[in-house]
Amino acid sequence: MKIYNTLTGKKEELKTINDGEVKIYACGPTVYNYIHIGNARPICVFDILRRYLEYRGYKVTFVQNFTDIDDKIIKKANEENSDYKTVSEKYIKEYEIDAKGLNVRDATIHPKATENIQQIIDMIRTLEEKGFAYATEYGDVYFRTNHFAQYGKLSHQPLEELEAGARIQIGETKENPMDFALWKGAKKGEPSWESPWGQGRPGWHIECSTMAKRYLGDTIDIHCGGQDLIFPHHENEIAQSECCNGAEFAHYWMHNGYINVDNRKMSKSLGNFFTVRDVAEQYGYEPIRYLMVSSHYRSPINYSIDIITQCRSALDRLYNCREDLRFLAQNSPSGEKEGEEVIKTKLLSHKEDFIKAMEDDLNTADAITALFELARDINSNLNAQTKPSKELCEFALQLYGELADVLGLLYTEKDNDLDDEIQALIDKRTQARKDKNWAEADRIRDELKAKGITIKDTPNGTIIVTE
Repeated sequence: MKIYNTLTGKKEELKTINDGEVKIYACGPTVYNYIHIGNARPICVFDILRRYLEYRGYKVTFVQNFTDIDDKIIKKANEENSDYKTVSEKYIKEYEIDAKGLNVRDATIHPKATENIQQIIDMIRTLEEKGFAYATEYGDVYFRTNHFAQYGKLSHQPLEELEAGARIQIGETKENPMDFALWKGAKKGEPSWESPWGQGRPGWHIECSTMAKRYLGDTIDIHCGGQDLIFPHHENEIAQSECCNGAEFAHYWMHNGYINVDNRKMSKSLGNFFTVRDVAEQYGYEPIRYLMVSSHYRSPINYSIDIITQCRSALDRLYNCREDLRFLAQNSPSGEKEGEEVIKTKLLSHKEDFIKAMEDDLNTADAITALFELARDINSNLNAQTKPSKELCEFALQLYGELADVLGLLYTEKDNDLDDEIQALIDKRTQARKDKNWAEADRIRDELKAKGITIKDTPNGTIIVTE
């Protein structure tokens, strides 16, 4: 598999530290609000990365943190006359609802910053002892960026250029404008922990370095997150981790592109800010996931009502193929027929195309195309007219589900348990068709459709789909 490595600016063959194992760290949400559709993209994209690697036989350790102490969380707590813990715990639970709705698997480990305070302090002390960090009279501890010669290697910007735009804010006592906070001295009314530098709390960047080290080791295989994290967050992670550990922090860096809304950057000030919950309540969760994987992960994507509606329609086509296959598998006779091995080979060619796409820097756009091509050939070769065997139908159904599952799609099971009134209408329509009373059959079909029941007649019988 080849991965585009932000660090080197090119695609590279994936070679893991340990054969057959992959260690991945993904930056998780700061839990002070519901996640927005921009947050959903890395969550879905890197869930697919994990799924695909597991599909290919790797043992994956996937760590995704929760930032549960931060300026934004403290601000939210003050607004709600609450405390940071109540706010963070509330929005972790809300995240879990949305992640489940998006069919995102739980991380192997979901560490929290506040559960790693001692490890954070230990890492900062090591940096201080090595001369890479310094404390101020106010209890703050900063990292010396000019002591790390490779600072800027991820964002591909030399330190001199980065320094040119940096400023020291009021109340800061840094040696250099580019130095960043490892530890923040306590302020009145804010949560704090005891440390060698007095009461305080961790800076944002240090928590990820600490948790990656604790749960994955000094060097990891893949570090991933949104494009907006390249600088300063991931740049700072590299600096503090490599200076502390004396080893390369991550071999591969993967970053997903931005999401625009109606071709404009999403922002609250523009009134085009949407949470995952907002969109899901109107269109469902799965169209959101489909949107996130319908383009290559490094490309920008656009969200609009028209586009999310198109995503829902695309999913309907995929679901219809699966429902037709299930019906055929239940109603077709056993015993493979002549020529079916040729059909199997044709169907398997789409699996090859799927894998080829995913091996090329997780190209989900081409992988979805392969899935649709598979659906097209299934529809052409397995239907009431071709009268396929039960074995061929089950083979196609397994293959179709296998590829869809790698993308995390087709996970919604429709409830086909019908109440007595609906069943009575369906039975009445079936009798009308037997009596060749087509007008009555059409009337009942329209009545059922108004109730959300779609009828599909085939030579093998009637397929009932609950919408």
